[in-house]
Amino acid sequence: MAAKEEAAPLAEAHQSLRQWRFLQKRSGEVSPQPVVFSAAQRRRWSRRALRRFLRPSERSKLFAARADEFFLHGNSTCEHRFFMTWISPLKSFGERELFVIESLFKFHPHACLLILSNTMDTPLGAALLAPFLVRGHPAALWLKRLLAGGVDPGEVPLGQNLSNLLRHAVLYKFGGVYLDADVIVLRSFSPLRNAIGAQAVDLATGNWSRLNNAVMAFDKGHPLLFKFIQEFSLTFDGNKWGHNGPYLVSRVAARVAGRPGFHFTVLPPAAFYPFDWSRIESLFRSPRSGEDRRRLSDKLRRLREASFALHLWNRHSKTMEVEEGSIVEQLMSDYCVFCNDSASSSSSSL
Repeated sequence: MAAKEEAAPLAEAHQSLRQWRFLQKRSGEVSPQPVVFSAAQRRRWSRRALRRFLRPSERSKLFAARADEFFLHGNSTCEHRFFMTWISPLKSFGERELFVIESLFKFHPHACLLILSNTMDTPLGAALLAPFLVRGHPAALWLKRLLAGGVDPGEVPLGQNLSNLLRHAVLYKFGGVYLDADVIVLRSFSPLRNAIGAQAVDLATGNWSRLNNAVMAFDKGHPLLFKFIQEFSLTFDGNKWGHNGPYLVSRVAARVAGRPGFHFTVLPPAAFYPFDWSRIESLFRSPRSGEDRRRLSDKLRRLREASFALHLWNRHSKTMEVEEGSIVEQLMSDYCVFCNDSASSSSSSL
């Protein structure tokens, strides 16, 4: 578990802003208007953090060798390769994430999981994952320009945008399955090859209207992944949420669909995104009546029959409590072997 990954490359700029506002308040000179930073200022502030992010280190130099050893030599039982990225502090890796990993290994007991993170590759990270451990490119120019201050990092956290790039790059180099850390696995991914999931469809035509890159299964060196990386480099925009993620894979897939050599499958929303982010709260609520209980039971049955995974949309659901009898609580009772006992009780904050 190693990569040149930082949780917040613009943290210094944000800290400078907080200190500046604090001094303003103390002096009574609080500006009535919000402070707006220019692209040039954002580039200057982020440059030092980016140098730390991209500067080769002994750990980063060893990453490719470690990954090769992990997948190709040291683990002869790697029937499946899974990847995750973790761009947050280690303390944020909690019961929900452990639950996701447990669901992954429930259906892939001989899989290997590589978590790309700077904070996880520590003694504390190893201790956190101990129950699991005992089981056995075109963007180069963009990165160079970013380091030199020639790319505006924008308002969207840079770590999140780099996570979008990293997931495509690691799949292109090694092949396997990428999962976001808030995606519960519901069945084996063995049937999936060169597949990406639709998040939404056009009700009039039945064709997909948006893809998502929270779950992807691709062969090593697949040309679609190359196009994703190339598109990231050529069209990066740090000010538009999703521009370098779901919208990127959507516009590239639409552009290359049907071209020779670009064979891939787009799975329906039911495969990975059976519940849109706007309806995710219903999965955390307990049934309020007998009719509610029947509806939840039917939803759970359909999930298990039709879905490979369930995206919890952590950005929207991370503060929701898991109520007793809810769909998420029932899934936890099936999979969550290593979670704390409190995770399975009512009003858990998974």
